[in-house]
Amino acid sequence: MTHYFLLLQNVNIEEKIKNAPNEGYQIGVLIGSFIPFVLLVGIAYWTYYRAKNRKE
Repeated sequence: MTHYFLLLQNVNIEEKIKNAPNEGYQIGVLIGSFIPFVLLVGIAYWTYYRAKNRKE
């Protein structure tokens, strides 16, 4: 099931930018492609910070 989900998420960014109607759309596609990466880095940092500063 996970394999099918990953296939649905596979997006060709270069094709979207090539077919973009204007420059604003290109910037939106670029920002939209980086948001998941930035979100994962933020969650990883938050998890690391919480684990490091855990008081028992």
